[in-house]
Amino acid sequence: MAMKVKEVADLVGISVRTLHYYDEIGLLTPEKTTESGYRLYTDDDLEKLQQILFFKELGFPLKKVKEIINSPSFDRYEALVLQRKMLLEKRRRLDKMIATIDKTIQHMKGEIQMTNKEKFEGFDFRHNPYEQEARKLWGDEAVDNANAKLRNMSKEEQEAIVKAMNSIYQKLAALRHGSPESEEAQAAIKEWYDFLNNNFGNYSLEAFKGLGQMYVDDARFTKNIDQFGEGLAKFMRDAMAVFADKNKK
Repeated sequence: MAMKVKEVADLVGISVRTLHYYDEIGLLTPEKTTESGYRLYTDDDLEKLQQILFFKELGFPLKKVKEIINSPSFDRYEALVLQRKMLLEKRRRLDKMIATIDKTIQHMKGEIQMTNKEKFEGFDFRHNPYEQEARKLWGDEAVDNANAKLRNMSKEEQEAIVKAMNSIYQKLAALRHGSPESEEAQAAIKEWYDFLNNNFGNYSLEAFKGLGQMYVDDARFTKNIDQFGEGLAKFMRDAMAVFADKNKK
């Protein structure tokens, strides 16, 4: 049963203005409206709102949330599993910080003595664990696993892998001025997909597509790939997206 905006606001505990804003920026546009123009939220809309609020709680900016949930590769179940892990990590850190506050209060009362190290337990600015978990959505974890596996290979094995890898890059570079949807491009990108799965673990189609996006988003990837031909990283990104979308249907 569809719900009006005020009903959703009361149910969720957010303002009507917030829901209107989500609609304005294209983050959450209700599937239905009444003849009078009032927004009507379906169960699917509410599920999407739940996702938005989970990501928001974890510190994701709305622009990034919109990008994630509107991606063709977005998987709600996968996102929920990852969000649970992120929230558990957040709870662990908060519990540790609360314990530090309690000990600090006791220290101020003269009940205990704290070392300088103990005063900062729970703070960790060296990395963002939530970001590390979120990287899985785009296949970054698979990249890390691949790098680790490559480091554990013998010199001869590494040389053979690199040779095979360069051969595929060269094949794709020769096709980069054509369409990423062409039979030749898709055959070559399938060879790349099979190569990754045969040598570096299990890449899902979503992870494969996410990896392609990283080729463009990460300047280090772009530089390494484009040495085989300018624009190859973008071409591979597009070809990998086409391959993933076609094969998951």
